[in-house]
Amino acid sequence: MDALWSASGPLTAREVQQALSDRELATTTVLTVLGRLERKGLVTRSKSGRAHRYRPTASREEHIAELMRDVLDGAPDRSAALASFLGSVPPGDRQTLRDLLR
Repeated sequence: MDALWSASGPLTAREVQQALSDRELATTTVLTVLGRLERKGLVTRSKSGRAHRYRPTASREEHIAELMRDVLDGAPDRSAALASFLGSVPPGDRQTLRDLLR
């Protein structure tokens, strides 16, 4: 996902593989992971010649926000979970949260 989020546009599997060249992944492995991400709704693909181009369905920030909502939805006591989270937030981030809530 990092490779797709940091790209300026959709990538082929080979381009994703090149972006992850430090991991020495086979193209088939990259295609398998991209297929799984597509089935989970995290990426979409479009035909580009003989290859497919993949793009994320949401930005990194939107994805993180969705994960945070999912975690909160699973908390038996949402207020306690939020209070615990806010207690662990650094002062600068607390101010950002205050500003956003205004």
